[in-house]
Amino acid sequence: MRSIIIGLFVSIFSSQVLAGTQVEMRTNLGLITLDLFDEQAPVTVENFVAYAEDGAFDETIFHRVIEGFMVQGGGFDRNYERRDTRDPIQNEANNGLKNTRGTIAMARTPAPHSATMQFFVNVVDNPFLDHTDETPRGWGYCVFGQVTSGMDVIDSIAKLKTGSAGPFPKDVPMETVVIEQVTVSRP
Repeated sequence: MRSIIIGLFVSIFSSQVLAGTQVEMRTNLGLITLDLFDEQAPVTVENFVAYAEDGAFDETIFHRVIEGFMVQGGGFDRNYERRDTRDPIQNEANNGLKNTRGTIAMARTPAPHSATMQFFVNVVDNPFLDHTDETPRGWGYCVFGQVTSGMDVIDSIAKLKTGSAGPFPKDVPMETVVIEQVTVSRP
């Protein structure tokens, strides 16, 4: 009984929040499972889910990898052609969630409210990406989920040799990492 209670305590408090929507991201290097934070980042989760349910992430690549920082994907196909996107969404980085190891967040341009479909997974704690205030410099990057299994896949992606490919002068994995399919299960 004691081990069951301890197990429940660890599972409840090991993540930043209780999750909602579940996502399976099948890659050519393995399966990554995500819990999305529906209540804390509703606009961002709905945006990500809409792209996933439309198949927009299928056959895209992880195109930017920086070991000791993050892996980024969701916007380009194998030929480095940019996928069409919807309008940018409101940045919800002021939701109290932190860019810690294993969290998934929205990529964006320097403009705070410019995220569309690209995302990244933090491979280490990145507090400098967190929201500090509602200024262009302080908005941060919106965390909207967490890897629940497959962090070993993310870590292996982060360790790949990188270089120049397509329109990118650096940080592209020299071994193509394909997001073959993304499926969503709502609570």
